[in-house]
Amino acid sequence: MTDTSTEKKTALVTGANKGIGYEIAAGLARRGFRVGVGARDAGRREEAVAKLQADGLDVFGVPLDVTDDASVAAAAAQLEEQGGLDVLVNNAAITGGMPQAPTEVSAEQILAVVDTNVVGVIRVTNAMLPLLRRTASPRIVNVSSTVGSLTLQTAQDDAVGPISAAYSPTKSYLNAITIQYAKELAGTNVLVNAGCPGYVATDLNGHQGTRTPEQGAAIFLELATLPDGGPTGTFRDETGIQPW
Repeated sequence: MTDTSTEKKTALVTGANKGIGYEIAAGLARRGFRVGVGARDAGRREEAVAKLQADGLDVFGVPLDVTDDASVAAAAAQLEEQGGLDVLVNNAAITGGMPQAPTEVSAEQILAVVDTNVVGVIRVTNAMLPLLRRTASPRIVNVSSTVGSLTLQTAQDDAVGPISAAYSPTKSYLNAITIQYAKELAGTNVLVNAGCPGYVATDLNGHQGTRTPEQGAAIFLELATLPDGGPTGTFRDETGIQPW
């Protein structure tokens, strides 16, 4: 087990080469973590790492395609070799392209989004759990969205985003998976929570959002650094608990 009183904690953020993921990586590094910048595009990953290191932050690149078993296994092996893992932030996601009216979306389109946004989270989480279980205060944080809240989708027209038969349902699925992990890991020191960054201007929405990536990252920094005995199995944004 890692002695976190004397050793710097290590975090892995998937999809961390840009946007919210980049700011989560930067924020954790500023809080004293050594951060793995997970990304599948080598050029963008190296550019992000170089930029963060130029700011004096302790980061390193992790080649990682969340849809590929071999890539995920290699990432876990890299982290194992470099000392383990304390915090996993599952941020990597795709929209699958728009429009996504349910009468028009293709099965291939839906399956591609599910593979990244849901199966990718399960694939990475299961590969990293053996490392997380060895540390004193492991945290798993899933980057979700209120567009995946069935309650908000049916109750608030202005809170649900566009019609989306692929992307939004994957966030509903991710929320459900978060609950299942929290149930399975109840009674352990592993805390598993999901968060919503709000409507952030990123590539995912053509930079139409009203919040900055740094603002969007704040809730995930909070969830990644929850104290021992903190909440698990919750879905929240900066205002507090949100309905599933």
